[in-house]
Amino acid sequence: MSRYLQEVTSRLVSCDTVSTKSNAEATEYLGEHLDRHGFRVAYHRTDIAGVAKVNLVACAGPPEPDGLIISGHIDVVPFTGQPGWQRDPLRLEITDERVYGRGTSDMKVFLAQCVDAAAQLNLTALTRPLAFVFTADEEIGCLGAARLLPALPEYFLDIPQPRLAWIGEPTSYQVFHTHKGVVIFTVKVQGRGGHSSVPEQGVNAIAVMGKAIETIGRYQAELRAQRSATFAPVFPESPYTTLNFGSVRGGTAANMIAEECALQVSYRPLPQGDPLDDYREIVRRLQEIDARDYGSPEQRATIECSEPLTVQPLLSPRETPLEGVLFDLLHQHTSSGAPFATDGGEFARVGITSLICGPGDLEQAHQPNESIRREAFEHGTRTVVEVIRRMCGA
Repeated sequence: MSRYLQEVTSRLVSCDTVSTKSNAEATEYLGEHLDRHGFRVAYHRTDIAGVAKVNLVACAGPPEPDGLIISGHIDVVPFTGQPGWQRDPLRLEITDERVYGRGTSDMKVFLAQCVDAAAQLNLTALTRPLAFVFTADEEIGCLGAARLLPALPEYFLDIPQPRLAWIGEPTSYQVFHTHKGVVIFTVKVQGRGGHSSVPEQGVNAIAVMGKAIETIGRYQAELRAQRSATFAPVFPESPYTTLNFGSVRGGTAANMIAEECALQVSYRPLPQGDPLDDYREIVRRLQEIDARDYGSPEQRATIECSEPLTVQPLLSPRETPLEGVLFDLLHQHTSSGAPFATDGGEFARVGITSLICGPGDLEQAHQPNESIRREAFEHGTRTVVEVIRRMCGA
């Protein structure tokens, strides 16, 4: 096992990069090592929800066309309060079969393998550009990539910006060329509070929210019936837009008319058309609801939808040079649809074609006692080096 890989992974796992916190320490640590290995490192600093966040762009290679971007996110999902942990989430632990720690599968090990690979490269031998792009806040809506990528050409003044990206999300080295988007919004019902003994003097927001849930639920059933023959091969379990009620909160006490109620809704649109079409249809249908509650027929609540958070879908063209390299190295023959969203949708918005493929295991991502197979941990650097060699000539 590479001591350097173990060292870098251990340090990354020890950095608490849950999305509500700053990722600056981990990002600057990665940047220091890539700089030491000869890359031109730049930081894209931003502020998200009042917290300092940092994206990283590290470049090498000649001013020639083509080349490759290798990308991953630095943030992880929360672990505090998550039931089932039997190990320290911020301590790397290696056993005979697995390597444990928050982010080992999703996806700090892949980042460490990129740094380990960078240490082994002869950058003077590169015949095409190579860039590492590491992002913040992917787990909460690809917010870091959305901030960075419109400005990405500013970081490629000396070399052409590559048009292909390899994103090392946890896929157990399966290759994915597409994924659905994600749209998240909140429905808020504003009623009128009062004493529960006189319901006609108020408007119960929970009662009206029930009508809103029924309306959205009927639309959900319609979406489920619209199965796409085009996307059935890549999304066989759900070749349609899926929808979910995430949380509902309202009311104060049993003897009080609920004045407010909020419902969080998310859906995952297929990678075709405008991902906000369904949001607009839901808003339209909610506007048609009779917003009176059952105990107060003379007064109405108001129903409003928040501005949606949108994670872009991905639908990459097939038969790219990167696809051929990954298929050959990993002994794969087909590509399908990822069951999760990635920064790839943001890359696509600026004309960069992405493939999703990495050493981590999806069934381990976001789980207590998260881990990666030791074999994938130890041999992943070799895969990164070989992809770079074939794509960039090192």
